[in-house]
Amino acid sequence: MSAPEPPRPRRNRTTVAVVAASAAVVVACAAVGYLTLRDDGNDEAGPQPTPTASASASTDKTDRGAGGGGADPLVPGWNTVVNAKRGITFDVPVSWKRQSASWVSYVTENDDPKEKPLVAMMAPAILKEKWCTSDDDKDGSPDTYSLASVGTTGEQGAKSAAEAAEDTAKTWVYGLYTQPDRSRLTVGEPESFRTKSGVEGSLVTVTSSGSPKKGKCDTDGKAMTFAFKNAEGRFVSWTYVGAHDVPDEVSDTTIRQILSTVRLFKDGDGED
Repeated sequence: MSAPEPPRPRRNRTTVAVVAASAAVVVACAAVGYLTLRDDGNDEAGPQPTPTASASASTDKTDRGAGGGGADPLVPGWNTVVNAKRGITFDVPVSWKRQSASWVSYVTENDDPKEKPLVAMMAPAILKEKWCTSDDDKDGSPDTYSLASVGTTGEQGAKSAAEAAEDTAKTWVYGLYTQPDRSRLTVGEPESFRTKSGVEGSLVTVTSSGSPKKGKCDTDGKAMTFAFKNAEGRFVSWTYVGAHDVPDEVSDTTIRQILSTVRLFKDGDGED
């Protein structure tokens, strides 16, 4: 008689709101890690000394992902998202819910008790936040999964745009959809891409296939990462990540239309 299968780790889809105070950043929930938003690279993780319930998303109207008083969206009727820290602006359809510029989404190894982020995105916009809900482990606390997200981050240590795009896209699909199995990833060749505003960089698409569907919301995944240099000459990236091979999957045409609006941040972008 075979031994029973051990409990399946929850697919890690962690999202936290953070508040910047000078150089420090406080997690706005009782999570086991925090993100330090550095000016010169990726978001980094460390142990959280004391969880706090009083922290909340930034209310500073000049530090929001939502657009307002800056330049008009490049696509009429869309909304503007900014990441002033990384020097990036882009637009999304109105059906995508924008989070504040102090909001960070990240994924970790499922078995990491310290929840050190593998990859993160700042000021994301999310499509269908409650796309799927399940309580596969029967603990009485349903898990909710979104259909897709788009956001931006720094790429500290990257030697090229192609390297940054591939590493970030692979990590998102692995972290959200296939871990602990990396063999189910299909990595596309780096593609030169130029946005409407003239930003040039490398675009890499990564998908997964054949991931075990052990829970109601388990799917394969897809990520498209566009890496480029910001106005300071530092590598940064924009990423789409979402469910793959499902009826509601976001079309490649829509993803590229959003990507085409990526531009360098200018004063006034995202202000009310």
